[in-house]
Amino acid sequence: MAIRKHGRQYDLVLLGATGYTGQLTAEHIATHLPTDLKWAVAGRSESKLQNIVAECEKLNSDRLPPSIELVNVIDEAQLKPLVEKTCVVITTVGPYCLYGELIFKLCAEAGTHYLDCTGEAPWVARMINKYEDTAKKTGAIMLPQTGIESAPADLMTWSMAQQLRKDLDAPTKDVVVTIHKLKPLSKTENSSKPSGGTLATVLIHFEHFPLKEVMEATKPYAMSPLPHTSESGTRRSLLQTLLGVTSLPNLGTVTTSIAAKTDQAVVTRTWGLLHEIPSRKGEFYGPNFTWAEYFRARNWLHGIAIHFSLAIGTLLLVFFPPFRSLVKKFVYQPGDGVSREEMAREEVEYRGTATPDIAVNPTMKQAFCRAWFHGSLYVLTAVFLAQGALTILEEDVELDGGSYTPACLGQGYLDRLNGAGFKVDVKTIDG
Repeated sequence: MAIRKHGRQYDLVLLGATGYTGQLTAEHIATHLPTDLKWAVAGRSESKLQNIVAECEKLNSDRLPPSIELVNVIDEAQLKPLVEKTCVVITTVGPYCLYGELIFKLCAEAGTHYLDCTGEAPWVARMINKYEDTAKKTGAIMLPQTGIESAPADLMTWSMAQQLRKDLDAPTKDVVVTIHKLKPLSKTENSSKPSGGTLATVLIHFEHFPLKEVMEATKPYAMSPLPHTSESGTRRSLLQTLLGVTSLPNLGTVTTSIAAKTDQAVVTRTWGLLHEIPSRKGEFYGPNFTWAEYFRARNWLHGIAIHFSLAIGTLLLVFFPPFRSLVKKFVYQPGDGVSREEMAREEVEYRGTATPDIAVNPTMKQAFCRAWFHGSLYVLTAVFLAQGALTILEEDVELDGGSYTPACLGQGYLDRLNGAGFKVDVKTIDG
């Protein structure tokens, strides 16, 4: 499929290409996007950018190499001309609460489509409140949180809802998504390691945002343009609530997910957007939709340990600044992360169920989804970003300007992701 004409110098500019996630994104673009793509890598260090270009040429010599654009992401005089001469911007420069607002603002003003991989829900809420009206006027499609937070949960939910529409002609009621597996790097490790940039973002997050703002931004449906009144679909006993563990049909024993609040903000915004976007009204989940996310536990003791570790860790990060200072001494520096050999051993799998909102369902039919990727979560983020940009460049996604979510890109996006290694299998089963 050919890239649609847009009249700008570049199809795509990648900001933050020398960072850990940025490098992986540049490599995915070089190896998977069309060879005639007109693109540039942008950042402050010319020598580091030259190394990125050389690596891209080594990976695929049969394509146009990226141009180099020197720019400081907090300098409007440098950044504005760059934003105005590209159709799409991908930015991996974080923490976004420190370095992201100017890029977001300028893209909204210039009608330049935008993707990032933030997981900072309070920052995203601020950007929507401040700049969505501008994006609507200029036609800019703004896609924050298009990485592991929160594309998998959002796309799985959308897929299951469409399955229920197709097979049962029914809206969706209760959706549960689980992080089913994070394949260990070694026999002594039980999850993927975060990069330095991710850890820096987590630490700064608790220093930058007032607790009240964090709590408001992560409330269910806080970012939805449509009010919602349904109660949660997952009822748990007091003991289950205190211990953080429950057992769910077809999903097993589950516990608290570290990504639940962040993903919930995006998924519930999608719910509201699908009701409001003229071209997406047929995809609306339904008025009684509820959503929850968990992490699969090996057993109840494992689940309890995860739940209390997250609870205690969060309390220490929020209310005990010396703990944040201590953590900073033992983490990767921004730009660093696990080795390529370690990344190749990683694997992630998600599972989910969705029940139809129908009065009579004698066989308890439901949608079941399995999504998986062989490789690092950071490589997966690169896939989400690059393939999202390609979807906008190649397809008429039938979206006016505004701030959207990954699922709003629709089936064409999912098809591209499937071809790039993120597999999503959804079917209707008996409960």
